Amino acid sequence: MSTWQIVRVVAGCFILLSLALGVASSPIFHSANWLWFTAFVGANLLQSGFTKWCLMERILSRFGVKPGC
Repeated sequence: MSTWQIVRVVAGCFILLSLALGVASSPIFHSANWLWFTAFVGANLLQSGFTKWCLMERILSRFGVKPGC
């Protein structure tokens, strides 16, 4: 997998997990404050779409993960 694929998979997992922890009707509900994490991940995805810069992609490339097309 390339960096952009890993970033999207991780972001999707973070969003789904934080929604599961933050929505009251979820069986694993913990606190509504988890929805702030969902907003944080979404804001970072939005920012990277406009600036074409993503910190996680940079970190992954330093660990030797190949960049994508």
